[in-house]
Amino acid sequence: MNLHITPLQLMDFFGVAVFAVSGVLAAGRKHLDWFGVLVIATVTAIGGGTLRDVLIERQVFWLADTGYLWAIFAATLSTMLIVRFREIPLRALLIADGLGLALFAISGARIAESAGYGGIIAVILGTMTGVAGGVFRDMLLAEIPLLLRDREIYATAAITGIVVYLVLQATGFERMTAAYAGMATIVIIRFAAIFFALRMPALRLGESKTKN
Repeated sequence: MNLHITPLQLMDFFGVAVFAVSGVLAAGRKHLDWFGVLVIATVTAIGGGTLRDVLIERQVFWLADTGYLWAIFAATLSTMLIVRFREIPLRALLIADGLGLALFAISGARIAESAGYGGIIAVILGTMTGVAGGVFRDMLLAEIPLLLRDREIYATAAITGIVVYLVLQATGFERMTAAYAGMATIVIIRFAAIFFALRMPALRLGESKTKN
């Protein structure tokens, strides 16, 4: 385990912990046993980052530093203990997922930059890092992925936050300042969607007009 933690790694640690919490809450709603809960929490937490690292031929982050796995186990155990004594509402799952989305999307974009990618590739890899774990979680739980659910503002929030991060950097802002602004953008958009039931406009094709 690496004892020297960079800001990028710290973002990843928080991201895997928060996504693990969202995995526990989602698995708990399906009444899985403790092993099933741990599997879902782990897949949710590392799925997006693993897919990103494989695509850019980078050493998979949790293989390079097993501290990420310990963060997942600690977050999973803590959440399982809490839910034994207190029921956690669905909104808490959405909030945890939104925080994980913000942390992982910007972290993924930063890793893409470090690997030599920029612009549209950073946006794609960052968005993938943020959303893929939740997609894997929902698929394993036989749910429609949140990414595709009822015009949900999800990937759009990640894309917007990453664009803010890249634009601020391009205009001279320090990298971490731009990263915090990007994460804040994602959180604000995602939380606004959760608390005010905001939805993406629907594209409706092939509907016949009502005849008088």
